[in-house]
Amino acid sequence: MSFSLDYAAIWALIIVTGVMIYVVLDGFDLGIGILFPALHKAQWRDHAMNSIAPVWDGNETWLVLGGGGLLAAFPKAYALLLPALYMPIFFMLTALILRGVAFEFRFKAERSQFIWDWAFTAGSAAAAFFQGVILGTVVQGMELQAGQYVGGGFAWFNPFSLFCGLAVMVGYALLGCGWLILKTSGELQQQCWRYGRRIFPALIIAITIVSIWTAFGEPAIRERWFSLPNFYWLSQIPLVTFILTLMIGYSLKREKREALPFIGTIGLFLLSYLGLLVSVFPYAVPRVMSFHEAAAAPASLQFSLVGVVILLPIILIYTAINYRVFKGKVDQQAGYGH
Repeated sequence: MSFSLDYAAIWALIIVTGVMIYVVLDGFDLGIGILFPALHKAQWRDHAMNSIAPVWDGNETWLVLGGGGLLAAFPKAYALLLPALYMPIFFMLTALILRGVAFEFRFKAERSQFIWDWAFTAGSAAAAFFQGVILGTVVQGMELQAGQYVGGGFAWFNPFSLFCGLAVMVGYALLGCGWLILKTSGELQQQCWRYGRRIFPALIIAITIVSIWTAFGEPAIRERWFSLPNFYWLSQIPLVTFILTLMIGYSLKREKREALPFIGTIGLFLLSYLGLLVSVFPYAVPRVMSFHEAAAAPASLQFSLVGVVILLPIILIYTAINYRVFKGKVDQQAGYGH
């Protein structure tokens, strides 16, 4: 009896997992950047920066895994997606560079610190927005002729993709609130409880709109979700989302269980991501090319997988140790950069 591994499926799982880890880990520090103008006191901003200083740059490792893995394992999908997404990817990477520069320069700046505060906010907000735009553009699908992308450089500039950008910004902002509730105390924590109560309804509305828009904007997706017996199984995803929504709303209202707003928001992202995967599976390029069709040659998949098998556990262990070492509340007496 012979046994063979499906290397395309393994690589698809690796990339899907890497992207989700990136969204969760980098999402909260991008969210803190989005919240930055609302943190009125300089001490609050310093504490917010201290809470992410040990982890923010390591969080972006997972973005490299997602992008590099797509090129290595699914080059045909990469070749189709890049022309459609070139501009939003360029804007996202530029924003991430701006955010990184602002983070480091803010520590050294004195009179010009307010400039770097706004640069940090602008970079964080733009990176989050264009990540949502990329997501929306991929879900909508590509305009092809004879196997070539013909949609133009501004196909991403459409209502659905732009709304997805705003939705991701709102989600990251709530993740940032949850992180600061978990990592701070006193006035800043109380302020974040209040911000969380304001942002949470906006996120639920955004998730609802994106979900309905996705399902009813494409007949194939609508058929997958609402045909029988699929509906009996897939309806559990929105049901669990509703229950989780009630739990998060209760915790924000009562200001109890500091970890629940953060963990619950991560849960909402995971459920939304699962819903997206259900909608687009088994496509690497939605409704155009499956991940098996887009995969590189088996020998290439095997060769590149060796490096991932070696490096991925190291990254996971390093990340776990990093978060364990810096667990607990931020020292309220320490200044930014200490």
